[in-house]
Amino acid sequence: ILEEEMAAQFSAKRLVVEACATTGKKPAKEQLVGMWGKHVSARMLVAEWRKSDGWSAPRITPYRPFEISPAASCLHYALQCFEGMKAYRGDSTIRLFRPELNAERFNSSLRRLEMPEIPKEEFIDALRRFVREESDWVPDGEGYAAYLRPTAIATNSNLGVGPAEEVTFFTMLAPVGPYFPDGYKPVSVYANAETVRAWPGGAGAFKIGANYGPSIAPQAAAAKLGAKQVLYCTPSEGGRKRLTEVGSMNIVVVWKTPAGKTQLITPPLTHGDVLPGVTRRSLLDLAATYDDLETADTQDIFLDDLLKASSEGRLLEVFGAGTAAVVAPVKSILHHADGLLAEILVPPHGDSGLGPVATRLLADLTDVHYGRSPLSDTWCVTV
Repeated sequence: ILEEEMAAQFSAKRLVVEACATTGKKPAKEQLVGMWGKHVSARMLVAEWRKSDGWSAPRITPYRPFEISPAASCLHYALQCFEGMKAYRGDSTIRLFRPELNAERFNSSLRRLEMPEIPKEEFIDALRRFVREESDWVPDGEGYAAYLRPTAIATNSNLGVGPAEEVTFFTMLAPVGPYFPDGYKPVSVYANAETVRAWPGGAGAFKIGANYGPSIAPQAAAAKLGAKQVLYCTPSEGGRKRLTEVGSMNIVVVWKTPAGKTQLITPPLTHGDVLPGVTRRSLLDLAATYDDLETADTQDIFLDDLLKASSEGRLLEVFGAGTAAVVAPVKSILHHADGLLAEILVPPHGDSGLGPVATRLLADLTDVHYGRSPLSDTWCVTV
């Protein structure tokens, strides 16, 4: 019985490394700049779960297509979730950045979809071993990293809507370079309260595929207005527009409070319509150590708050925060007022658009990524 119980659990100790005929053709570093996710390593991490007998032994196998039924639940009912995380090479050491937060969020998504969880320690250990095997694919240099995409899909062949009976877990590794090919440049975003990305009590707090596909059309519509991304707002009482996320990133605002204190604020997680971003969490943790900066992540932000702060000269910086770009500066927020397109201007901060707070946070976080900070030892896991 004990042996059967052990076999049913996901265990990194059972990991098998399969033979791979080729190590693949690694792209030159210049091919990685601004080419997010275009290249993947020669191998991937895979494990299967069946309701009848639990998890198979995880395997590191050659990267190849899956063969699944056209009736697989993931293709019809969005029974799929994923994570986005990075491994960085600094001072000859490869480090996973805060993988425990990704493990916790991944399991949260799995629970929301009624799919089997993976113990946090086993998740991290399996990824460590996978990255170690693919270490040649982890580029070095500032702005370079290996992006990991742990994913779970329901593969059981059943056109009925119901809990997954078969699940495939897999992880790909993509070497990536600086997200912006020409360096940081501020962009305009469009505040959209008509197309709601997520809603209180819905699934916006989980990293599931169903949250992302519907965002493509609103982004295309925003582009026609001259915006690069969508600032999603939830309609609230009195016609107010409550800020949630910008594109696929958390939104961060730096302003002066009416009392004159500099404050970094980001929408709260309490409504369940904002993803608990790892970069969001890390920026809040870093900012909390700055004596000259307040932090707030428990109070709502409304579009009219930004309008008021802008008109009073209190709006200082606006930027997105996420794994891919880390920070993405915003120069203006387009919105409709009385049927006309209006604009909230963010104070300019040179060509990069990064204000002093964003610049400081990015520098400090980068030091953690590449092993140059005391926090590297506590926030990172060495591969």
